[in-house]
Amino acid sequence: MSGWIDHTIWWHVYPLGFAGAPIRPTAEERALSPRLDRLLPWLDYLIELGANGLALGPIFQSESHGYDTVDFFRIDPRLGDDATFDRLATACRERGIHLMLDGVFNHVGTGHPLFQAALAGNDPDAEAMFRIHRTETGVHYDDFEGHQALPALNHDSPVVVNRVADVMCHWLRRGASAWRLDAAYAVKPEFWARVLPRVRAEFPDVWIVGEVIHGDYPDIVRRSGMDSVTQYELWKAAWSSLLDGNFFELDWCLKRHNNFLASFVPMTFIGNHDVTRIASRIGNDKAALAATVLFTVGGIPSIYYGDEQAFRGVKTDREGGDDEVRPAFPDTPSALSPLGEPMRRIHHDLIGLRRHNPWLVNATTTPVHLENRTFAYDAIGREEGQRLHVSLRLDPSPMADIHTADGTHLLHVGA
Repeated sequence: MSGWIDHTIWWHVYPLGFAGAPIRPTAEERALSPRLDRLLPWLDYLIELGANGLALGPIFQSESHGYDTVDFFRIDPRLGDDATFDRLATACRERGIHLMLDGVFNHVGTGHPLFQAALAGNDPDAEAMFRIHRTETGVHYDDFEGHQALPALNHDSPVVVNRVADVMCHWLRRGASAWRLDAAYAVKPEFWARVLPRVRAEFPDVWIVGEVIHGDYPDIVRRSGMDSVTQYELWKAAWSSLLDGNFFELDWCLKRHNNFLASFVPMTFIGNHDVTRIASRIGNDKAALAATVLFTVGGIPSIYYGDEQAFRGVKTDREGGDDEVRPAFPDTPSALSPLGEPMRRIHHDLIGLRRHNPWLVNATTTPVHLENRTFAYDAIGREEGQRLHVSLRLDPSPMADIHTADGTHLLHVGA
């Protein structure tokens, strides 16, 4: 595995929302529209923020929200075509931006031609890709978490192994350098262990992170051959400890986080396309402290687009309940509201601190002072023992301070 990932900070974008594409489109709204081009004016913004990785949500042809794929080899017409993708990949490469794609390989949409062929029962290879059950009551199939619109792939099938490996290599050849494996927690690690060596044989420097919400993170990484998984435990502890005034929760999580770092480097985040915005959960001041945690502990950090601008949005369990956390962005950064600038500056400064201390990617933490509403810890370099002191406090108002080991003050976050 190449060391490039140790210096990567991702800016995570949900493309269909960012570009203003219709999520539940009519037939007319499926017409070709090169909306991926709307990302081009934002690449310099990404660099100026301090990031150098663009993590894209689903971009392949799908029926609605991107996670119901119907063609893994075609860009969704609502976003463009191969030429549109090539423009984005080239623009990223010219700026030194790594490009990560979202691989939805646990399930497909019901409109996928191979699923339709499997239902028809006249294509053995297609039928092998799914778990089809023919009974007296009709034709049934396994799906993803009870969603009938998302037929689950049969990950025991060599046909699926071959198809997923082919898709991953195809887009790596076209300019991607990393993959996020959607719903990786729902797939046996042994499936990835069959797919990923084939991908790495052609692309040894590829970085692969699995979406894993719960479970034994180190064991999943070891058995699957993935490089990393999403650190949902830290996400939960970061906002929950600040919301409840209970830093003991964060301290407990960071002890577990240290153990994870002994075997792999997790992908860390305080927001993504599936959860309520951090600023909506805990307010701007506490969100700034959550960002302080994100950038001062070990991990590969990811910023969900708009969190650095204190965007608000609440996820709800209903049709369209994700739309609020997946908004359209303006055409250019200059059109952003100035109200987001204080949070952007905090992110910029924290990323700058991390750039000056690249050893933080593997850093473990040691608690120095712990109370319900006050928490201080040292971030310690794994190899050379470098040290930063981080102090978080909720009273009289949320604030954080970061010092060097000799007491030099580096950064203040808060009022």
